[in-house]
Amino acid sequence: MATPHEPKQDRSRATRQRLLEATIDCLAEMGWAAATVAVVAERAGVSRGAAQHHFPTREDLITAALEYMFDIRTEQALREAEALSEHLDGLARTEAVVTGLVESCTSPLFKAALQVWTHAAADPALRERIVPLEAHFGRASHRRAVEALRVDDSDPVTHHLVQATLDLARGLGLADVLTDDSQRRKQIVQQWAVTLHTALAAAPGRG
Repeated sequence: MATPHEPKQDRSRATRQRLLEATIDCLAEMGWAAATVAVVAERAGVSRGAAQHHFPTREDLITAALEYMFDIRTEQALREAEALSEHLDGLARTEAVVTGLVESCTSPLFKAALQVWTHAAADPALRERIVPLEAHFGRASHRRAVEALRVDDSDPVTHHLVQATLDLARGLGLADVLTDDSQRRKQIVQQWAVTLHTALAAAPGRG
């Protein structure tokens, strides 16, 4: 009989989700050093033992949090793509895509991920876990951008233009970490959207 186990399974899933969300919040707001299992558990409202039942090590917790961030961003991107398909075309579409990419890199999710990347640069064991994940995330982000822009990524010029846009978004995200860079960022996004749209229109792979 599966029914008696369902409430327990639901509670377990809810606890896991609270822990992952608390991890993201701690990383984004307080940084790597503060995002310990004990602090995350307290923020999630669960015992440390319960946290370690789901994630035996801090590295397990951080890795799962990164995957959870990726899932959230993927869902957001799908919703954004649906809205683009319904309402926008031409330059307005390109600007909306660029804006969405940049906003994703100025979000708490990005700031939390940045804490992990920075620490992984000096921690070989964590880096070994994170590098394959980031390679997967990067490929998926590139693919979503290509789909949103409606271009043919098999053309090298188009491929590099899309990648440059993603790199620009990350750079603007970094600039926003210490100070509010919103006004300058808005101007750059608008100018890059025009530049990108013109360049993509001239590229052989424009679909």
